[in-house]
Amino acid sequence: MSLKSSPFYAFLRDSYITLRDLPQLPAAMLHPWRRESIRRLAALKDIHKGRRAFIIGNGPSLKNTDMGKLKGEITFGLNRIYLMFAELGFSTTYLVSINDLVIEQCAHEMAALSLPTFLSWRSRRFFQHLPGENFHLPTFLYTTYDLPRFSRDVRGRVWEGATVTNVALQLAYHMGIQKVILIGVDHSFASKGPANTTVVSEGDDPNHFSPAYFGKGFRWQLPDLETSEIGYRLARQAYEQDGRQVLDATVDGKLDIFEKVDYNSLFK
Repeated sequence: MSLKSSPFYAFLRDSYITLRDLPQLPAAMLHPWRRESIRRLAALKDIHKGRRAFIIGNGPSLKNTDMGKLKGEITFGLNRIYLMFAELGFSTTYLVSINDLVIEQCAHEMAALSLPTFLSWRSRRFFQHLPGENFHLPTFLYTTYDLPRFSRDVRGRVWEGATVTNVALQLAYHMGIQKVILIGVDHSFASKGPANTTVVSEGDDPNHFSPAYFGKGFRWQLPDLETSEIGYRLARQAYEQDGRQVLDATVDGKLDIFEKVDYNSLFK
């Protein structure tokens, strides 16, 4: 057994991360915005117990998905999904976003949304100086890059798992969702390069449902598909242990963690 794979190394690593993050705890627990967020999250615990919900990724496959079928369903939209609201004629039930670059560049758009929005606690700095008019305070999640785990109660720390989809899976569990169906989670990107590298879009976006999603000049990070799969496996395990289920109805999706299901068959 190598040192890095030993239980002692894991203990030292986790202890270091805990001590490193200790100075952040007072604000994360006591700041008025976080106290309000914790209150809201408490009210949402098991609010949809036994129901099904759709988590909508933003891959190009959405262009081949009849999104109109989702009207009246519980839906978790991610990042800039609101770019399609006008075309849909309705909004998702919730919006979730945790990436600093996305939130920084879109904070004014997200703050104007009237639907419940869940953002990373780190992102609060992008909202502190927004004008009060049309400002809707998001619910802030205390997310982390470290210590992989699946949180069944999102009032505490929530591991990001390298993708907002993993955070949405934890939120859905917290709300009591019995069956989650993923769509638009293509798990495949035309843009290649080292994971988490920050790049600037040079033109139309080929990786999402709209060419304007990360349009020219938008800063974003290349995906970390390997780490996201760790999170997906933790999510599958947690759901199955509780007799719940995650299905993948993404059209031609490349993710192979969850059971595949035909999207249209879900509405018969």
